[in-house]
Amino acid sequence: MEWMKGLQKAIDYIEEHLDEEIDYTEIARQAYSSNFHFQRVFHIICGYSVGEYIRNRRLSEAGNDLACGDCKVIDAALKYGYQSPESFSRAFTKFHGITPLQAKTGKGNLKSFSKVFLKLV
Repeated sequence: MEWMKGLQKAIDYIEEHLDEEIDYTEIARQAYSSNFHFQRVFHIICGYSVGEYIRNRRLSEAGNDLACGDCKVIDAALKYGYQSPESFSRAFTKFHGITPLQAKTGKGNLKSFSKVFLKLV
């Protein structure tokens, strides 16, 4: 039970820092765990790695930013940690199936990747 609370605290930490560089050791510290153990358990419980979770959440949020506002593609790329608009565009297109420009102009549907909430039943 305490482990699940720690895991949720780590997920909350990730969510609060999506638009910053995230230190995996700090994520694990939030769950009172070693980096290795945390990443292993996260993958077992969630079905994807911590890196995949962060990437998918960032791309989902970037899609929302582009579709809902005056955000430029380059601004979204930099906000979510991409070094160039080209690398962002490739990752965005692979994730959403449409280009960032299509998302900005409302041409196509965006894929959503929601925050993980852990619940014991």
